[in-house]
Amino acid sequence: MKITFGQQTTKVKQLADLLSQEISMGKYKSDCALPSINKLSRDYQVSRDTVFKAFIDLKDRGIIDSTPGKGYYVTNKLTNILLLLDEYSPFKYSLYNSFIKELSINYKVDLLFHQYNERLFNTILRESMGRYNKYIVMNFDNEKLSPHLYKIDSSKLLLLDFGKFDKKDYSYVCQDFDDSFYHALAALKEHLRKYRKLILLFPEDIKHPRSSCEYFNRFCLDHRIDSAIIKNIDGIQVCKGEVYIAFRQIDVVHIIKQSRAERLKCGEDFGLIAYNDTPAYEVIDQGITVLSINWEELGRKAAEFVLTGKETKIYLPTEVHLRNSI
Repeated sequence: MKITFGQQTTKVKQLADLLSQEISMGKYKSDCALPSINKLSRDYQVSRDTVFKAFIDLKDRGIIDSTPGKGYYVTNKLTNILLLLDEYSPFKYSLYNSFIKELSINYKVDLLFHQYNERLFNTILRESMGRYNKYIVMNFDNEKLSPHLYKIDSSKLLLLDFGKFDKKDYSYVCQDFDDSFYHALAALKEHLRKYRKLILLFPEDIKHPRSSCEYFNRFCLDHRIDSAIIKNIDGIQVCKGEVYIAFRQIDVVHIIKQSRAERLKCGEDFGLIAYNDTPAYEVIDQGITVLSINWEELGRKAAEFVLTGKETKIYLPTEVHLRNSI
């Protein structure tokens, strides 16, 4: 079997990764001898030196070992994990750290981002088929499931953080952008009544589920709160007596910069609520109130699925982190 080597890394590394993948998929069992250097050299049409160095790489990783008379053998089966997220953010970093913290060195995690690009998402899935023991995936859309995900064994796939579609037999750990959003706002209703108007910032290009707008309107109607949804925030002027809800960090920054230009104090002259907590929100303007799931808990639940293989169907609650911004 000839390997088609790429230019992105060395032949040694690529051969070691391939052998590691084959070990994780069960081709070579724990405590069983690996084929000889000469045989692998012939099988993969590489030099003996390349095979030898690949063995040294795998030995350094703790995947294989060697003893006189036994040759090289598998010590611990490596489990390969694909963690496919939408885009980088500080709270995704918390998810990732929590996830890998729960796993041992026998788990190799490949972290990739699809940037909400459907074509890139499908390419990553297509090229990953059969290469991983578990797939932990954030979809590119909240309202439809990629057909490529149907090709993955349901026992190997965990869906994260989305979405409003039939998840069939797949496991998931999600956040609820609708009812939980409504109830989180309801928990803050007495604080919100200090302001004359509640503004939801919802730009046209935002990736947040649009159904949140419906539940925002429902909350404001049920509690008789004057409100508005603003889709173009480039020219927004922060006004005294208004409280703003921003899903994106860039919009939080925009509101704070505009308020300083208007000499308005956050938490006194106007209010601000962000979505998805980050360490920065604890210190900006003496603290920004946030609606967020526990991203570390999301990482732990994902790791639990990997470790136990048990079916998981969970919606994490939206928590309120009340700070000085309202």
